[in-house]
Amino acid sequence: MNNTATLERLGSLKLFGMERSLKTLVEAKLLSDMVAPELLAQLVDAEWDDRRERRASRLIRYAGFRNQVSLSELDFSVSRSLDRSTITRLADCAWVRKAEVFIITGPTGIGKSFLAQALGLQACLMGHGCRYFNARKLFPQLRRLRSDNSYRRFIDRLSATPVLIIDDFGLEVLEPDDRLALFELIEDRNGRHATIIASQVPVSLWFERIGEPTIADAICDRLIHRAIRFDLKGESMRKNETIPDTKSQEDIAPSLPPR
Repeated sequence: MNNTATLERLGSLKLFGMERSLKTLVEAKLLSDMVAPELLAQLVDAEWDDRRERRASRLIRYAGFRNQVSLSELDFSVSRSLDRSTITRLADCAWVRKAEVFIITGPTGIGKSFLAQALGLQACLMGHGCRYFNARKLFPQLRRLRSDNSYRRFIDRLSATPVLIIDDFGLEVLEPDDRLALFELIEDRNGRHATIIASQVPVSLWFERIGEPTIADAICDRLIHRAIRFDLKGESMRKNETIPDTKSQEDIAPSLPPR
């Protein structure tokens, strides 16, 4: 079989990484210099990398980030109680497998959403599913879903998502249905999947923002007592710069070419 036919078959089998790698070797006239095991290893590695990168791209699109920002873009030159070594340790995303809870608090504009989304993006790059929601949009959405009987399916999907990010939590006192939905989510995820909550409201006020004491106590017990806390301090970073808008995949991770 000639190289053209092989390339066509690789494409029809959707082995796009192998197809591109073999095409590159053919165009560079390097095939004759390679032994069979070396060629096979290169093609398999290319296919492995391609599938990993395409999966990461799909996960990032599905996550629904407001801004696609990476851990490498975090600014440690500003004093806001954000430790570089801690963030570096989180880059391997072992916290996803450990089903950790992160609570990120601090004044408006300090970079809470930035950090939460950067952690979520890193999880996607490492192959973990993630969903991002602003609390002021999530709970109204859940109330709407109750009316058309799709609530259960949606909650089940969120409960099983490896990383769930709830941003701007606690700005308003939760309505009865909202606090029940939150309890259900947190209960189902507790010890099973990672959760990130960002809020400009101090944790000490969460109890009253959740509402009904029994449910508030149950939610806070599952969240706060086992959480890794990031209490960011300082002046708003928006005074000096604008948090980046949604970026292209090349800006975020040059190793992930779009398909």
